[in-house]
Amino acid sequence: MKKIEEYVRSIPDFPEPGIIFRDVTSILQDADGFALAVDSMQALLDGVEVDVIAGAESRGFIFGAPIAYNLHKPFVLIRKKGKLPCETIESSYELEYGSATIEMHKDSITPGQNVVLVDDLIATGGTIEATARMVEELGGKVVKIITLMELAGLNGRERLKDYDVASVICYEGK
Repeated sequence: MKKIEEYVRSIPDFPEPGIIFRDVTSILQDADGFALAVDSMQALLDGVEVDVIAGAESRGFIFGAPIAYNLHKPFVLIRKKGKLPCETIESSYELEYGSATIEMHKDSITPGQNVVLVDDLIATGGTIEATARMVEELGGKVVKIITLMELAGLNGRERLKDYDVASVICYEGK
C-alpha cells in the first residue's frame, strides 16, 4: 500500500522559481489516494468531540464533505464573498499579493457547537484563521483544525497557535 506522500505530485518552480508546488489533484485522480487522504484526515479526529465540520472553498469542501458524511455530521460551507444566498458574516485576511474575504451563513453554527475546520493545506494560515474568527463570532468553538498538507516554512502554524492543528503531511519548506 502506498503512503499518502507518494500520491502528491511535486512541481518545481511553480508558480515561480524556487517554489515546489504540492499538487492535490494527483491524489484526487486516484481512488486509492483519495480514500487514503480522507481516511488519514479523519483519523486526526479520533477522540475529538465534534458537532459540525466546516470546509473552506474549494478543496476544504472536497475533503471536509466526505469526513462529515462518514461521521454523520453537518457540513458548513466557507465561501468566497458573494457566493452564499442567505444572510452571512464575513472575515477578511491578507494574501501574499492583496487580500481576500470569505463568508458563511449566519445560521450555520449555533452557540456552543464544537467545530472542526478542514482544508487541504496550511500555508500562511490566513484562510483558516479567518474561518476560525467567524465560527467564534457565531458562538462556536473550534476544537480542531485538520489539513492534508502543511508548508511549515510559511509559519502558518504559528498564526494558529491558539488552536489544535494537525496535518497528515508536513513539508519543511515553502
